[in-house]
Amino acid sequence: MEPKNTDQIQKNTKTQRSIDTIDRRILSVLTKDATTSYAELGAMVGLSAPAVHERVKRMRKAEAIKATVVALDGKAMGKSFLAFIHVEARGWGKTTELVALGQLPEVEEIHSATGDTGLILKVRTENSVALEGFLWRLYDIEGVRSTKTYVALSTYLERGVQPEITHSLAEGGNIK
Repeated sequence: MEPKNTDQIQKNTKTQRSIDTIDRRILSVLTKDATTSYAELGAMVGLSAPAVHERVKRMRKAEAIKATVVALDGKAMGKSFLAFIHVEARGWGKTTELVALGQLPEVEEIHSATGDTGLILKVRTENSVALEGFLWRLYDIEGVRSTKTYVALSTYLERGVQPEITHSLAEGGNIK
């Protein structure tokens, strides 16, 4: 008997659960220190280390946890000059050339946006001369019409996505 080709048969996949309260507590700890052991996490949230490990594996598989990364200090890396650049470009602004700027190590974020700008870039350079060089490079891209650059003087909070939700923000009644 010839073996059947089962490549196209969907594997038995568990239904993807949403992130629950315990998951959010685990993620809250991990966003502060991703090196926290499963045993420590378990003690903090009231689960065994293997149970926490399974939850973390599930969240990685579901891509709720995209990556484990090291947060670097800009000043220690020689990049203490932080700027946000609003780019107005022809059309929506999401051209291959503009998005390719993300390959430069100075570009930390690229967002498409509403309002009077098409893209917002978060750029960290070593000084104002390097930022000016970046802006020259930006203006060499066809379709870039104008920019508004905001230089950060101090940073009081800089972090990634947080697992907690402030439900009262979405409840309405925000008019005073």
